[in-house]
Amino acid sequence: MTTKITLGLSAARHDGSACILKDYKLVAAVQLERLTRIKTDGDRIPTEAIDEVLRITGLSKSDITHISLSRNRFPSQWFDFSYRNLAYKAKRVFEAGQRNIIGRDHILTMTKECRRASTTDAITLFNSERFLSDNGFSAKTQVAFYDHHYAHVLPCLFHNPEWKDALLYSADGGGDTGFYSFRYFDGQKIHHHFGGEEWVLKDAPASSLAFAYGTATQALGFKINRHEGKLTGLAAYGKPTLLDQLLARFSIQDDGQIVSTFESHGVMREWIFDLCKNVDRENVAASFQELLHILVPQSIQKLLTIFPTKNIGLSGGLFANVRLNQVIAETCDLDSIFIYPAMSDAGLCTGGALQNLLESDGLETWLSHRETCENLYLGGNYDQAADTYFDSIESFKKIEGDTIALTVDALANGDAIAIYNHGMEFGPRALGARSVIASPHDHDINRSLNERMERSEFMPFAPYVRDVDADEVFHLPNAFHYPARFMTITCQVKDEWKEKIPAVVHIDNTARPQIIFRKDNELYYDILTAFKEKTGLPVLINTSFNVHEEPIINSPEECARALIDNRVDGVVTANGLYKIK
Repeated sequence: MTTKITLGLSAARHDGSACILKDYKLVAAVQLERLTRIKTDGDRIPTEAIDEVLRITGLSKSDITHISLSRNRFPSQWFDFSYRNLAYKAKRVFEAGQRNIIGRDHILTMTKECRRASTTDAITLFNSERFLSDNGFSAKTQVAFYDHHYAHVLPCLFHNPEWKDALLYSADGGGDTGFYSFRYFDGQKIHHHFGGEEWVLKDAPASSLAFAYGTATQALGFKINRHEGKLTGLAAYGKPTLLDQLLARFSIQDDGQIVSTFESHGVMREWIFDLCKNVDRENVAASFQELLHILVPQSIQKLLTIFPTKNIGLSGGLFANVRLNQVIAETCDLDSIFIYPAMSDAGLCTGGALQNLLESDGLETWLSHRETCENLYLGGNYDQAADTYFDSIESFKKIEGDTIALTVDALANGDAIAIYNHGMEFGPRALGARSVIASPHDHDINRSLNERMERSEFMPFAPYVRDVDADEVFHLPNAFHYPARFMTITCQVKDEWKEKIPAVVHIDNTARPQIIFRKDNELYYDILTAFKEKTGLPVLINTSFNVHEEPIINSPEECARALIDNRVDGVVTANGLYKIK
């Protein structure tokens, strides 16, 4: 049987990405921002990410058998205009032979075109032949479009092969014009309860909590779709003084839908900006965080009365909020919770590819290929190239001796060491391939390292912990273990450890741990094992290897620049510890 090679693409307004599946095996996935160095880069075909996943897998464009696309914005020449008035400007441009003009005047939104044609079947409006030709793919490649919210949640079901039933819940700031989807898997069928195709042809209600949270982020002077984590960090320092006004605007229906009294999201935005005027930023953050803690679990509980299950899969940008995920796990009647680690629109490429396989092979076959998500080291692996490059830099020195012991000595002495190892992580979290690690024993490391990385002073660091030590340090019910492998949930720190590892304990006594297994990353694991033997501390700081407002480090050149610029004190690879001479 011929292997299916599926290229999944997210051309979303932000967080563009590409991935490749060989049949059902995800073999490469890369976010566009890591390559272009433009934070949250998107809103186009992610050409650089396509080239990178092909390079990683050793495939060529002619090997791709299927392409799965998001319904976003595309150049007008990739549309079939038989459904439109021939006098339309883009039609005239196309017929005039100006096929390479891709200015803003000639970009069309697929969802708007679906409305114009009164169809949700985007492929019937798309000039697949021209798209494939313009991008260098074989004319035999099959092109399909996926549903935004379905693509968000399908990986949750796929990566939990033991689930016999599950609630699949997505929430974000908008995709295919919708903001939520609720689906139920009963073991035989996936039932679409709310959200999905219907919002392609009509306006969804103005009810997005993710948009409200992002707008509050913006009202405080931060950037929407980028700095929502700052709001989460600030929330622990404030009081929810605006909560009553917020709750007066939002409510939960009996079918689990979150609704609001706003006529539009534009009206919501104006109201939130006015509400936040002259209010301490910590109190704004606490108010919007508490709004999530109340409404989202209420919505889930309503759904669980309709669909009796103990399992839930969460995805979409709202569930990047790790504190919310903890509240859901603790307050809802669940045995198992999984948050897709690439929960933003970057993760759509994988979910879209899985939707393509589901629709072509059928649910029974699709379910038979499910597998646990072991790790996310799906980007470019520069291990050998990195050491060759570092050895060539005159200002670098490779410290002679045992790499693990040398690194642990440096960490124990207060150094911040970058680990550059394996393929770059997929998703928003650094997970030991492009991480900065440090000792958690002194809270002052938060100030000094944040200054070196040009980050906000209140942003907390996360710990990583070995599988054998996790339950000793953290309150981790069984449901927390799987999501904690990918730092998608917070938990309480046990009392006896709070004073010993202050650099990774939030003001509310929570932490966002990463549980690691040696089989996934030996270097990362062995450094921590030796650090515990030397210091008695079973955790190390893990923070992402990037300066504020820059994407996580990808190439050896970017890694070297960070060391030269004194962002870190050293870089450790599988072959050695490097420092400045």
